[in-house]
Amino acid sequence: MKINLKQIFDIVGESKKFGYEIGIDELEGVKGFSFSTPVSLDGKFYNRAGVVYLEYSASFEMLHTCDRCLKEFSKNYDLSFEHIVVPSVSNSDNDDYIVADGESIEVNEIALTDMLLSLPTKVLCREDCKGLCMVCGCDLNEMQCDHLNNNEL
Repeated sequence: MKINLKQIFDIVGESKKFGYEIGIDELEGVKGFSFSTPVSLDGKFYNRAGVVYLEYSASFEMLHTCDRCLKEFSKNYDLSFEHIVVPSVSNSDNDDYIVADGESIEVNEIALTDMLLSLPTKVLCREDCKGLCMVCGCDLNEMQCDHLNNNEL
């Protein structure tokens, strides 16, 4: 969703709230990730003392494969983000700010980047997942094999 920020950049104290969903069809283009629900975004842009801020939260559910036992499971996420938005920057290597393109900003692109960067690199179906036996491949969460008792690992 593209939001025009001209009025917010121009008027100190101005704010603009937003709330909408990024649909599953749009999320299918995100390679390597499987969303099971739309992403709900809720937030606002506001100008405080001439500085424009973006604060928002993202709620969604994703399907994962456990890194230890390889079972599929779903996990809910409720994430919050905050950025400073500027109309332009003189140095193109600056990652501290979000730059509005022609006083407008594409919120979906920012939200997807923030969400994907905040996801864990290793996902487990549960905290105490035992994984698979390295010899026979059985799921150690569901059964105990003889390889553990014989110290074959």
